[in-house]
Amino acid sequence: MAFTSNYVTCAGREIHYTEWGARNQGTVIAWHGLARTGRDMDELAEALSDRYRVICPDTIGRGYSQWSPDPGNEYQLSFYARLAADLFERLGIQRAHWVGTSMGGAIGTVCAGGLVQPQMQGRIQSLLLNDNAPRLAEAALARIRAYAGSPPAFDTMAQLEAFFRQVYKPYGWLGDAQWRRLAETSTRRLPDGRVTPHYDPAMVRQFTDHPDDYDLWEHYDRIGVPVLLLRGAESDLVLRDAAAEMLTRGPGAKGLARVVEIEGCGHAPALNVPEQLELVRAFIDASDGA
Repeated sequence: MAFTSNYVTCAGREIHYTEWGARNQGTVIAWHGLARTGRDMDELAEALSDRYRVICPDTIGRGYSQWSPDPGNEYQLSFYARLAADLFERLGIQRAHWVGTSMGGAIGTVCAGGLVQPQMQGRIQSLLLNDNAPRLAEAALARIRAYAGSPPAFDTMAQLEAFFRQVYKPYGWLGDAQWRRLAETSTRRLPDGRVTPHYDPAMVRQFTDHPDDYDLWEHYDRIGVPVLLLRGAESDLVLRDAAAEMLTRGPGAKGLARVVEIEGCGHAPALNVPEQLELVRAFIDASDGA
């Protein structure tokens, strides 16, 4: 099924998103990870678009969305949640299921908790966290800061694709065509003609200006909807003790949280193969019925 490419102003910033299954009533928000774009969600969006309207935003500073003129204040989860709340209003979304990879999962946690955007309370029907938890491993955060804050530049697309294949090897299996699409949808050309990943390097200021931004237990503990954590079995970001704690707190204490480990993946599963897509689909369908 085809998608459309769209732009909307949220919190005073131009945000790009793709939309799939526009005529369907139920909605899924599929939000990408830290240094990625909404096009990472193509396979998932296509798989869900027979029944759901699927919205895949580019976070501010990524992909085709506007770069922030105020990076110290806007590259943080509270502002991303404000963008999400405004996106719901602009697109007429009353309630939606949320699928978030890494940072996208953290944004969903903040929205579902309702602390910083009270109007989002009750509007997230279910929350699928793709290798994201309310507590993340510091060593892995340091690794991410190191590569995200200084994106390399290459003379050719082939060299950039090879870089992506190395950095995102923990995603698990991707076919050659998927790697090529990942490269082509994640690239911008510099004034000197070289190519580099398609995001604002200043977005890494989230970690220096807001060092506790990903400590999310107070948000998670307020959630009262079904939560599914898909943990990459080899993830260095979401450790097993954090996943176990999620089952005893917040939605976990209410019997609403579940953890599934994805073999052959680290941080984070690409959500692009039948087994992963079926897990997501079954969770959303069950939550939608509930």
